[in-house]
Amino acid sequence: MIKKTTLTSKLFSSWKKLGPGLVTGASDDDPSGIATYSQAGASFGLATLWTAIIAFPLMASIQQMCARIGLVTSQGLTGTLKKHYPRPILYLMLLFSFPAIVMNIGADIAGMGAVGNLLFPSIDANFFSVLFTIILLGLIVYLPYQKIASVLKYLCIVMLVYFIVPFLSKQDFKEILKATFIPTLQFDKDFIAIIVGILGTTISPYLFFWQASVEVEEMKNKRKHLIVNKKIIHEINQDVDFGMTVSGFVMYFIILTTGTVLYQGGIHQIDTVEQAAMALKPLAGNLAYLLFAIGVIGTGLIAIPVLSGSISYIITETFGWEQGLDKKFHEAKAFYIIIAISLLLGLSLNYIGITPIQSLIYTAILYGLTAPVLIAIILHLSNNKKIMGRNVNGRLTNILGFSALIIMTVAAVALIYLQFSDL
Repeated sequence: MIKKTTLTSKLFSSWKKLGPGLVTGASDDDPSGIATYSQAGASFGLATLWTAIIAFPLMASIQQMCARIGLVTSQGLTGTLKKHYPRPILYLMLLFSFPAIVMNIGADIAGMGAVGNLLFPSIDANFFSVLFTIILLGLIVYLPYQKIASVLKYLCIVMLVYFIVPFLSKQDFKEILKATFIPTLQFDKDFIAIIVGILGTTISPYLFFWQASVEVEEMKNKRKHLIVNKKIIHEINQDVDFGMTVSGFVMYFIILTTGTVLYQGGIHQIDTVEQAAMALKPLAGNLAYLLFAIGVIGTGLIAIPVLSGSISYIITETFGWEQGLDKKFHEAKAFYIIIAISLLLGLSLNYIGITPIQSLIYTAILYGLTAPVLIAIILHLSNNKKIMGRNVNGRLTNILGFSALIIMTVAAVALIYLQFSDL
């Protein structure tokens, strides 16, 4: 009994230590990510399964750098850029980030609404989209940061559903292991586009800004005077690694599910997020369909506050306005108004003819094209002793960071080349 109590208390203690890293990892597998991974599996079977293994250490290393920049500078990534880089770079980053993040929000809201309609067919999808938008806006504006962080953290449990779905149908484990560890490459536009999309939705620029900003908020709530030492850096790295591990597994199992169930069932095109859920129903059973649908709603509820929060951090830090989820509405009006505008703009995309799947895939590709520039800046910042002091990157972090930069750049250049070669 004592051993059981000790184990429970240890697990609870470990859970309490998890914070921004876990939420960041979970939000990485939003409906945008689910659509991209589902399209990859449906179109190419298991051919892209290896990307989950490659992406994990790359995204973990970048997120660790962003977390460390936030801790050391006590500023978000935008504030640090503003202080140490020419303004045109900052404004260019804002110009690219805002439309991509708004499209991402809109696609996620539409995906959640459509899946809500699947679960309750008598209620229109637009009603669910509006309802989710109102609920999210209310929670973000009225709940203090610690409550929001706690809610988001517990919502992460919904990600476990994706670990179950693949095992509800028969699997060829030998083929799965081969696809996991032996990369498959096809030099054609569609395959390169889906690789850029996978990398873009996995190593997403909005997560860089979110990670740095919420680390600052997290530490403000924990202690008044923060001294960054090896112990704190180690704890933050563990949090990020755990979050990215969860994200990587979810990505892996979604590609595995759609790459076996849908691809082998002859379904090679996914035009909407709900189609991925619907397609599973006759092929893998009602439970797989239900779990997949619940997963889409759950991940949307995690991701949309992160998306809207990140764009608000970017804009308010750029113009020096009050910001922070730990502040009440009257203390940071601009911050919360930007969150509200981003949610409403995202919702409005449902009514102007842009389909959710177009927004999802284009957003992922846009992230893939813009991420290399931001990764290069993050590498420069995190290796600058004038900014980071003793907390500059270690050798392994730099190897992984520069690998991410090279891989993202090569993929983006290849996609641009293939796009223009068809003209």
